[in-house]
Amino acid sequence: MGMHMGISMIMAFKSTLSFLFFACFRAFGFTLLSIPFLYTSLVWGLVSLASHPSINLPMLLGKNPDGSIPIWSKIMFGPYLYIVRAFSLVRRYSLDEDSYTEVCEGVYVGGWPHSPDKLPPGNPAIVDCTCELPRLEEFKGHSYLCVPTWDTRSPQPLEIESAVKWASRKRALNRPVFIHCAYGHGRSVAVTCALLVALGVAEDWKKAELLIREKRPYIQMNSLHHKSLEEWSKHRLSSR
Repeated sequence: MGMHMGISMIMAFKSTLSFLFFACFRAFGFTLLSIPFLYTSLVWGLVSLASHPSINLPMLLGKNPDGSIPIWSKIMFGPYLYIVRAFSLVRRYSLDEDSYTEVCEGVYVGGWPHSPDKLPPGNPAIVDCTCELPRLEEFKGHSYLCVPTWDTRSPQPLEIESAVKWASRKRALNRPVFIHCAYGHGRSVAVTCALLVALGVAEDWKKAELLIREKRPYIQMNSLHHKSLEEWSKHRLSSR
């Protein structure tokens, strides 16, 4: 989704639609049936606001540094969290694309590993760029870093730098690294571009993007990803 508003517009539309259903049911006297639509409308409205680029608060969903999503969030934001998870699985199965791709030796980028067979080989260290999808219990033994980011949004330059330093240390120990978001198309690609520059595989993030696209053709970074990478590059160059 390359449009600038991305998830905010989609959630605002869904919130409005749910509210209309609520109003219709209420008008016809189905008060009890209308309440879930009102609740869903409020949840999606909150997500729409919190994911707007000028606000950008992925912490709204409360995802913990260990990748778990707390009970209060599952209850409060259930209409969003569970629908997103279901949609992610359906879309992943409908895509003719590998779950992950090795873009250079020991560096993998891909989608949310919803089962053990979706994880690259070699006990990889995991960089998770989602704020809406949980880390599975099966992966608790893997080194893990969470960079919580909304879908269609980008990690901030300092978050990218933090992830790159962490992943570079793992590679220095000859440990494979797996960077993922929901589909391995946007958020995770932005971090992977920066990592390829840091590892000396690519001269700059633009060349890194081309390299990744050759191996994973359906990547789709947007203007927000590009802006963060540009700012990360400037900060990195100026700090040398």
